[in-house]
Amino acid sequence: MARHLITSAIPYINGIKHLGNLVGSQLPADLFARFQRARGHEVLFLCATDEHGTPAELAAAKAGKPVAEYCAEMHAVQARIAEGFGLSFDHFGRSSSPQNHALTQHFAGVLADKGLIKEVSETQIYSKADGRFLPDRYIEGTCPNCGFEDARGDQCDNCTKQLDPTDLINPRSSVSGATDLEERATKHLYLKQSNMRGELQTWINSKTDWPVLTTSIANKWLNDGDGLQDRGITRDLDWGIPVKRGAEDWPGMEGKVFYVWFDAPIEYIACAQEWADAATGRDWARWWRTDKGASDVRYTQFMGKDNVPFHTLSFPATLLGSGEPWKLVDYIKSFNYLNYEGGQFSTSRGRGVFMDQALEILPADVWRWWLLSHAPESSDAEFTWENFQAAVNKDLSDVLGNFVSRVTKFCRSKFGETVPEAGTYGPDEEALIAELTTRIRAYEQHMDAMEVRKSAAELRAIWAAGNEYLQEAAPWSVFKQDPDRAAAQIRLALNLIRLYAVLSAPFIPTTAAKLFTAMNTLDTRWPEDVAEALASLEAGHGFSVPDNLFTKISDEEREDWAARFSGIRT
Repeated sequence: MARHLITSAIPYINGIKHLGNLVGSQLPADLFARFQRARGHEVLFLCATDEHGTPAELAAAKAGKPVAEYCAEMHAVQARIAEGFGLSFDHFGRSSSPQNHALTQHFAGVLADKGLIKEVSETQIYSKADGRFLPDRYIEGTCPNCGFEDARGDQCDNCTKQLDPTDLINPRSSVSGATDLEERATKHLYLKQSNMRGELQTWINSKTDWPVLTTSIANKWLNDGDGLQDRGITRDLDWGIPVKRGAEDWPGMEGKVFYVWFDAPIEYIACAQEWADAATGRDWARWWRTDKGASDVRYTQFMGKDNVPFHTLSFPATLLGSGEPWKLVDYIKSFNYLNYEGGQFSTSRGRGVFMDQALEILPADVWRWWLLSHAPESSDAEFTWENFQAAVNKDLSDVLGNFVSRVTKFCRSKFGETVPEAGTYGPDEEALIAELTTRIRAYEQHMDAMEVRKSAAELRAIWAAGNEYLQEAAPWSVFKQDPDRAAAQIRLALNLIRLYAVLSAPFIPTTAAKLFTAMNTLDTRWPEDVAEALASLEAGHGFSVPDNLFTKISDEEREDWAARFSGIRT
């Protein structure tokens, strides 16, 4: 039994996330976690809300609430929606937790002791209209690299280039829209990432199995221009983790907080501490400290490409720079963007379909299947309502749902609601078992490799193999001349339904649960031996005919939703 530590990029607290966020981190992480659990491995799957920094302050101000109250409410909302999508987190934490406060301040103190933090006097943007310094994400303007007009002061969402607010053309306050900005002197702490460049480059070079998307972004930041730059880790904000050197005050840093991108990745570790503190008998250190047993843990992170620089460079620099025995990530699965009807999904701009809206109109499994089977792995992907309708109707309704309906209803009408006993398997059944064995082994390999689209395609092919067998076997015709032969065919088909439930559970867990209930079985064992798995439901075993698993999306519904979600969410 292997041990898998799995983390999804933690979503910002500023509102409900859109489907692009979901497929870029949380959903494929859940797929992988569910698969590894199904194989019998030990899994700790962690996520949290990212509650500090400018997005939280701006969203709370817009909502007219104190930021702490807003964050608590939105954490509950995001947790509820995650549950609605079947995301099987072992713990869904908060970066504002006491555990993360203490751990972030600990890392700052250790890094300072190692000579990896420096104080820098600099000029930052001050807004007279707002009466405050404007941290990078409070400033918007035109990107000097690609010309995107709504770039933020830390990074351009369009080209992902790291920016400083002073780089922006025609900068403006994102708080008030004011353009009367000026530079004023202030002092901040910087993580001396440049000192770690060689060690980070060696570490990145050792990850020969990582996706090209991940390593190419990391190497670009390491080597483009002047190479890896030192990065500010404090901000002039009221909301956040107070700047301390361990438990001690940090002279000259009074009233400042740690930059959200310093404390947010540390929450992965703090989240495990939250999980351990929530119940007795849990040990977070065996997952995160190599001196406490974490050396045999396989740690996988899932994230969108915009998060790659911080997870391949800044967070590893924090862990490596500390000199302490922390577990480093073994594999980073990164994703491109999912676009929406010719443009970008955007949480801040309210464009696209958001997770709560999606659950209002269709069951979670419908979204899970389409998103995972169209995951933006090798390039950006595009959501269109026409493609969504066609794929869902074909894969879920015509292939999987139709198979289950035909088999169970035919058996009920001819043999009753029990698995038929008569008949033996012949060459056709043996050929199907052989094909399924080959396909299931391929499915496992794709899932282990986190090849999401290939995994979905193989699962779809496994469903299709059952349909093709059923069509060729035609038990409804065979029954007229040879009812025993038809009984054997249906016995195999009923066992296929249970097998489909096992294999499909990582993708569509709610539907899989319905199939287990209909087949009246708690046997969720993974099919190491396919022939044995297809004999799990023995003759005489009772079952029930499930309700229609999937309702087809009509043209009228598609047109209505396309119109409903064509604008901007307010």
